[in-house]
Order: sequence, then structure tokens, then C-alpha cells
Amino acid sequence: MIRRHQEQHQQPQPELVPLGQRRLRRAQLAGVAGLATLAASVLLAIAVVTPAQAEENATPVADTSALHLTGNIGVVSQYVFRGTTQTNQKPALQGGFDLTHDNGLYAGVWLSNISWISDTNPAASASLEADIYGGWKPVLSDWLNGDIGVLHYAYPGSYPDGMTHPDTTELYLGLDAKWIAFKYSYSTGNTFGNADTRGSSYADLSLTHELFAGITGLAHIGRQHYTGPNAANLSYTDWKLGMSRDFSGYVLGLAYTGSNAPDAGYTLRGKNIGRDQWIASLNKSF
Repeated sequence: MIRRHQEQHQQPQPELVPLGQRRLRRAQLAGVAGLATLAASVLLAIAVVTPAQAEENATPVADTSALHLTGNIGVVSQYVFRGTTQTNQKPALQGGFDLTHDNGLYAGVWLSNISWISDTNPAASASLEADIYGGWKPVLSDWLNGDIGVLHYAYPGSYPDGMTHPDTTELYLGLDAKWIAFKYSYSTGNTFGNADTRGSSYADLSLTHELFAGITGLAHIGRQHYTGPNAANLSYTDWKLGMSRDFSGYVLGLAYTGSNAPDAGYTLRGKNIGRDQWIASLNKSF
């Protein structure tokens, strides 16, 4: 975060000359005082004239003092998204950057390795998820904040002919009341590689609260609703319970998650990717 410091300038105080000193000493000090007075007058003139000249002659530039750039990096025992594993229960390295403004506007990018696309279709080679997002978080009251924005899930790679591309764009609207948050996301096109699923949605309700000894608890429930001819095999509810603790900027977390994702829509390599599972994580923000 960009920190802003205020500097205070003080005018030099005149040196007091004790009475009764020799005339030579008084003359020397008088000369020094005269030079100091002249220097102070020049500096004062520069301080007054320079800003005026700069304002008149300089090209106006955008004030970026209200902008803040932060980053994050972490590792998880497996990447679970909306109750379903994205890495076939294998570890993932994750991280991103966020640019925020004091007026509530923000934009960011977040990356993670994945395997679910190639697990679904070995002919596809995508192994990266890149989330690109932007929005606005207005302050509605001293206890309530809003959140409105757009998020694009990108999966760069090569895909066989006829495969529905998994790239997904969602519009979202949220409310955050300190320890409780709700968010609703709406898909504007095909959703995560499923054809004819425009208008699919995800509703997310999360509660976070400090429990004891610096440990923060998390409870979450979400509903992934799909549209289209295969909606019954794709729609499901997921949940998560977890705890985390900050150790001098390093956040260690442990969560247990699960879902009722139908076997018909979420069985890969003989197992349901939405089954109950543990997640351990270590994250650092900077």
C-alpha cells in the first residue's frame, strides 16, 4: 500500500548572542547572521515562486496518490472451486495482484494451475486458470459495503475441434456486512465448458468471525445453478467450514469442504470431484 507522509517545515530560529562578548566576536556573529538571513530570504523566495511556476508551466498529471497496489502468493494442498477440485486433489501454486483506489474502484488478476480440463478431455492441454476482474465497492454505511463488477475466467491452451471452450465471464453483485457477506454471480455465456448454459448463476453466503487466540473461523454455503438441457446433472450445492490464523503476515488455513454434485456430471477418472475433502493452505500478502 502506498503510504503518504506529511512533512512539517520550520523556519530557522535566530541565534541569541550573549551580551558582553568582545566586539570582534559580535562582528563575526553579525556577519554570519546576515548571511543566514540572506539565505533564509532566498529559500523563502524559492519556496514561494517555484510552486507557482510549476503550476503555470508543468503539464498536468494524474494524481495517483490514492492508488494502492498489493499482491498475494500462496500454496494449497489442492485447488477447490465452488466445492469441486480443480487439480485432481493435487497441490496448486496461486497468486495475483490487485490495484485499488480510495473511491472503491478496483481491478486485478489471479492465477492458479489446474488439471480439470485435461482430466475431462485428454486432447486439451490447458493447465492454467487466469482470473481477470474489475469492479467497484461503494461504502453504503459504516457497517455495509457493496460490490459490483465483472470477472472473466480464462483457460489458455489448445483444444480439440468441437470442444466447448471453458472460458467464462460472470457479472456479480455483492453485499458485505462486516462478518457476513453475500454474492450473486451471473454467467453471460457458456459456463465452464458446458454448452447452452448462458444465464447460469452462483449464489454465495459466507460468514467469517474471529473465534479465539487470533484464529478466524469461516462458514460458507453456495448454490451453483445451471441452465440448459443438462441442468439436472450440473446444478448442485456446496459448503465449507474452515479456520485460519495470521503468523506475522503468513496466513495458515485448514478447511473441510463438500457438495452434493451429481455423479453424472462430476465424475472424472472414476471419482466425484465434488466429494468431501480437506484443504490446507499457506498465503502471504505484500
